[in-house]
Amino acid sequence: MLTLYNTRTKQKEVFTPIKDNEVSLYTCGPTVYNYAHIGNLRTYVFEDILRRVLMFAKYNVNHVMNITDVGHLTDNADAGEDKMEKGSKRDGKSASEIATFYTEAFKKDMKDLHLLMPTTLCAATDHIPEQILQVQTLIDNGYTYETNDGIYFDTTKIEDYGKLANLKGQELQAGVRVELGEKKNLHDFALWKFTKPGETRQMEWEAFGKKGFPGWHIECSAMSMKYLGNHFDIHCGGIDHIPVHHTNEIAQAEAAGANKPWVNFWLHGEFLNIKGAKMSKSDDNFLRLQTILDKGISPLSYRYFLLQAHYRKQLVFSWEALEAADNGLKNLRKQIALLTPDITTAPEVEDAIKEALYDDLNTAEALGLLSKHIKTKTISREIIATFDEVFALDLLEAPEPLSIPEDIEVLIEERKMAREQKDWKKSDDIRNLIQAKGFLVEDTIDGQTISLS
Repeated sequence: MLTLYNTRTKQKEVFTPIKDNEVSLYTCGPTVYNYAHIGNLRTYVFEDILRRVLMFAKYNVNHVMNITDVGHLTDNADAGEDKMEKGSKRDGKSASEIATFYTEAFKKDMKDLHLLMPTTLCAATDHIPEQILQVQTLIDNGYTYETNDGIYFDTTKIEDYGKLANLKGQELQAGVRVELGEKKNLHDFALWKFTKPGETRQMEWEAFGKKGFPGWHIECSAMSMKYLGNHFDIHCGGIDHIPVHHTNEIAQAEAAGANKPWVNFWLHGEFLNIKGAKMSKSDDNFLRLQTILDKGISPLSYRYFLLQAHYRKQLVFSWEALEAADNGLKNLRKQIALLTPDITTAPEVEDAIKEALYDDLNTAEALGLLSKHIKTKTISREIIATFDEVFALDLLEAPEPLSIPEDIEVLIEERKMAREQKDWKKSDDIRNLIQAKGFLVEDTIDGQTISLS
């Protein structure tokens, strides 16, 4: 049975879809004002593993992902500049050109990381009528109020507001001062923002008697409900989406007439940290996938690096760890290439790897088991290929010729001489030194063989 950790219920649960053999899946996509960084991409890799595991379990997956190309402000409290306008000024291009450019860059990253393209990839600016309609529905249902700068959702009208994040009450903590402006309550959020007097915006629409643009949260609920309906199976995103974005999506969707619960399973991926902090564009603390490519490291080595940790655990990025993953993946492919056609796989081997994947997408354990059985030659290439439909690491790809550094070549020759002189201690010492440098020496009837350790 496939079990998944459900943020909604705060526990692992057996996954059962609403419709037999069909899974409806919505994943929050990028805001295309800049390149996706490798921390963002960690979330998309986890979501890709989820989709591939569902497909491995013989489900048909209807996967919808949004492209945010308007309305995502630099401040989660509905203040600050629209990120698309900010990107436009930075790059000296129109907001539309910025959106197109960074959407294509994101698609390239997806291809390089072997991420499956969504069934539907939908841009916010292509679904303005749906967003306006949902805001009007919320107005008609009595959940909103209007200020000088927009239409806001009144969160006090929802008894269970904040249930996803366990937000407790609407009151402010003693001694904390928060600038609310015309907002009535701390957690209230913008459904539609009005263009400020004298402000020049590239993207605005006439609605509710004024020119304006949608709030960030309304985009996802309107588009997910258009393509997946008022009740669907799984909604995913990064862990940072829980307290604001996903909390507000739930409030407005259920207030607009969606089922309760609107979504059965909520899954969230943890942060990728660098230098002790979360990777972030706003802090200018991020790396692109292209940076990895420029260093001669395959994007699939980065995917392999990510899959060696559980998606719900924080992961620290370092170049040393990535290089180790790069060497590890190359070595794994070399070991697979040496497997002979007569190898068979015991049913319990296949079951154990499958069980790990079905245990809340535990790719780290599944890869560990796979690697163990490759080393002991107790798994066939056919079964490896089957599981690589989930891992998507090109495990059966022909291994690259091993490049042995000159200093390792010298040590190998010294060890050969030591063995000829029957100096076994020196031979062992040199072998340990070689291994410490990342290479493994094995003695065969044909002499020494060398591989990545």
